[in-house]
Amino acid sequence: MNVQRFPLTVHEDERGWFTELVRASALPKPIKQANLSRSRKGVIRGLHYHERGQDDLFVCLSGMVRVVVLDRDTGEAFTEDIGDDNPVALYVPGINAHGYEALTDALFAYLVTEEYDPADPDEHGIPWDDERVRHLWSTTSPVLSARDALS
Repeated sequence: MNVQRFPLTVHEDERGWFTELVRASALPKPIKQANLSRSRKGVIRGLHYHERGQDDLFVCLSGMVRVVVLDRDTGEAFTEDIGDDNPVALYVPGINAHGYEALTDALFAYLVTEEYDPADPDEHGIPWDDERVRHLWSTTSPVLSARDALS
């Protein structure tokens, strides 16, 4: 499955805190685009995968999310809760189906290795409640986008 974990070191003082989100030299591929989403508690985004090689680096900037990754060939699944209580960045090869659930209201960044092309999107879906992963979510009635509800 090849998910890579990058623990984030948080440096705190009287002003607040600082952390390094990504060191590009540690990644298998260069980042070409950065995306940010805000999700309310109970939202599931995904599962999606990319056939043309886009990988994602996931970082929860505020709140907590549960990242779920599915190896479409073996059925092996990976999950980790990341964010305020577990400051970790996860690098996910895009050939694996991936998504996340907002366990709290959350601010979520994903840095990707390919630029998004709305004229030719490389996004393919698997239902969030696929039998191989449905037990990994904390909710059985998520808030879904129209696209994710159809996957």
